[in-house]
Amino acid sequence: MVTTGAVINGDRGKLLTYNNKEHPIALQLGGSDPKALAECAKIGEDYGYDEINLNVGCPSDRVQSGKIGACLMAEPELVSDGISAMKNACSIPVTVKHRIGIDDQDSYEELVDFVQIIAKSGCDSFIVHARKAILSGLSPKQNRDIPPLVYDRVYQLKKDFPKLEIIINGGIKTIKETQAHLSKVDGVMIGREAYHNPYMLASVDNEFFSSDQKLSSRVEIAEQMFPYIEHYISTGGKLQHISRHMLGLFHAQPNGKQWRRHLSESATKPNANIKLIVDALSLVK
Repeated sequence: MVTTGAVINGDRGKLLTYNNKEHPIALQLGGSDPKALAECAKIGEDYGYDEINLNVGCPSDRVQSGKIGACLMAEPELVSDGISAMKNACSIPVTVKHRIGIDDQDSYEELVDFVQIIAKSGCDSFIVHARKAILSGLSPKQNRDIPPLVYDRVYQLKKDFPKLEIIINGGIKTIKETQAHLSKVDGVMIGREAYHNPYMLASVDNEFFSSDQKLSSRVEIAEQMFPYIEHYISTGGKLQHISRHMLGLFHAQPNGKQWRRHLSESATKPNANIKLIVDALSLVK
């Protein structure tokens, strides 16, 4: 599973979203068997990923039975064994994404114990979703919204572990919010907002990394997708497989609802092609 979020990290000086030298991408793994994790980490490295991330944050009951996700916060030694195995199997960075706690194991002291144990495995980068997970009683969707965000706890982690890279995640939606967090931690992960409102990332290089590159408009970005879309359809792919990921491009813009409606209602039709995107763009120009 590849994470859909973007990490804005001042120390690395880059936005971690694409798989090339300037913009590395992480492969996220879910599991608890050190041997299997090691094998997958090696496969990920061979495929060209630049980082392997272990998911210790997913609260879904469907993965708990396999000891995947947030339930592993109750077994930090097992997580540490998995991290060690992955680090021994590959030469790229191995990181962890986790919550600030689970159920009634949600004290700051327990969070510190978890981080200390994992750090001993050689992991020095932690992406922390600033909510605890409720493993029974809440759905995964509810777990993204109902448990309160406690950003101060993540800030305190950075103070107590200054040599570790601490990246904060959870409910962050704007560049202004990102700037505020970066004064307290090493990086910011933007998850759902990066998917539902992708254009918010357009100014990141200018805002954080002193780029003077002219920003492409939303229309220009859509048009830049044309060659990829045409190639994908020519190889038997369906337009809807791509267009559904473009719905948020005109988020909160005039006629943005018409853009979303046109793509949603028409992209599933037989023989839908690039003309549909052109027609949708005419609604927002």
